[in-house]
Amino acid sequence: MTEASDKSPSAGARAVVADAQDPARRPDVLFRVRRPVGTEPSVWWPIGAFIVVSAGILAGLNWLPG
Repeated sequence: MTEASDKSPSAGARAVVADAQDPARRPDVLFRVRRPVGTEPSVWWPIGAFIVVSAGILAGLNWLPG
């Protein structure tokens, strides 16, 4: 291999990177959003939602006879 090809990417790789899209901005991705640093939601939101939904399901099952 030549020394120049070891240090610089090929023209094809540069073209792919130039045309790359941010996956969070694709139109077929509904809920994935790239947020600025410091504005991400807390990890406790999905944990709390799981607990609330689980408690609601268990409370609803207590209404069933038998």
